[in-house]
Amino acid sequence: MIENLEKLNSFNPEERKTALLELSASKNEKTETENVNMHFHSFFSYNAEDWSPSRIAWESKQAGLYAAGLCDFDVLDGLEEFLDAGKILGLRSTVNLETRAFLNEYSNVDINSPGEHGVTYIMGAGFTKIPKSGTKQAEGLAGYRQRAKERNIALIKRVNAKLSEIAINYDNDVLPLTPSGAATERHIVIAYIKKAENNFADKNDLLNFWSNVFGETKEKTLEIVNDLPLMENVVRAKLAKRGGIGYVQPSVDTFPSVDEFIDWVASCGAVPMITWLDGTNDGEADAKALLTCLKDKGATALNIVPDRNWNFADAETQALKVAKLSEMVESADSMGLPINIGTEMNKAGQPFADDLNGKILSKYKNIFLKGARIMVGHSILAKYADFSYCGEKAKEKFSDIFEMNAFFEKVGTMPPITLEFAEQLCKMEPKNAFEEIIKKYKYTVV
Repeated sequence: MIENLEKLNSFNPEERKTALLELSASKNEKTETENVNMHFHSFFSYNAEDWSPSRIAWESKQAGLYAAGLCDFDVLDGLEEFLDAGKILGLRSTVNLETRAFLNEYSNVDINSPGEHGVTYIMGAGFTKIPKSGTKQAEGLAGYRQRAKERNIALIKRVNAKLSEIAINYDNDVLPLTPSGAATERHIVIAYIKKAENNFADKNDLLNFWSNVFGETKEKTLEIVNDLPLMENVVRAKLAKRGGIGYVQPSVDTFPSVDEFIDWVASCGAVPMITWLDGTNDGEADAKALLTCLKDKGATALNIVPDRNWNFADAETQALKVAKLSEMVESADSMGLPINIGTEMNKAGQPFADDLNGKILSKYKNIFLKGARIMVGHSILAKYADFSYCGEKAKEKFSDIFEMNAFFEKVGTMPPITLEFAEQLCKMEPKNAFEEIIKKYKYTVV
């Protein structure tokens, strides 16, 4: 069991697949809960536990999650693995992609990337296939990956110029930390930490070095160095974030435009998804205005990370964040925007999943479950029946967004797609597959 769990995180895909099949054969069934996590980062971008898509699917099934969603930065490398794992394990699953983009209408204010005017995190949800080589969709996907690589190399060049004692090489020091060459800032941070440990074998020399970088006493630096999650956060702040030695203020040319990204997501048959931080920045202060702006551009859903909107010891801070959360949830729900939630797990200490029966989040439980079910319903229908939530067929079938949401949610309430049923659907024409899904799920389209 333990050996197979470790193999689930192997960089070798065949080893992961074999381990998952062996684990699934154990028939260790878990009771299904009403909790979901539709926003897991895997090691294809960055996961704090170095988990693969297969490991995430396994842990989600073991935790009894109703549904789970993969969400990596700038890549869809884990798509097929995660969806296949869902069928093997009997787990409702979706695949998303996250990136950063520039929103011209908000170019003078912070949105959800603090300190970076006009920059917004944004997602595409419910991808069901890798774009075919040679298509505009494939070209777009490759572009997001390439831009991320160029930003990484430029960051390393700037940091190396100022910290030559621990200079790293992108190909030799960073890429080996990833299974498919899609590195993030967090991988770069780890590479610098490792390089410092190698170059300063004497602990006192290491502390002197980092003390100068951090601008802290050796005693405080020792506390930081001995707490790896804290160390990673501090190094990232000092090297890559605003005010850090490798940071440069982004411009309209640094990231793709929001309009470009939304169009690309829709062209892939996926769901353009707004992301929200906590409502405290100027760009998020008016929830309805932000949602309206992005909905008018073609965004049709919203992503929230609830844990950072209520989980605070300070009562005043919690009250403010919860009030902002309530405003955003109510605004999105009133506009017919399904809400996707998750914990990311790309930073140590983040919970595996939100507790939707908890004191704060229970208020939004039905809305969050509805959002998860809509995304699951979309993923099933888009993959097997060419019937995307944002597609023309859905628009022709439903003139009312709330009626359409009810339909996709209904499909998302039924048992997970099995390997056998998936194989059956793949042999059918999309129209016939649609009818078979509706028949199986006992839903009548009005």
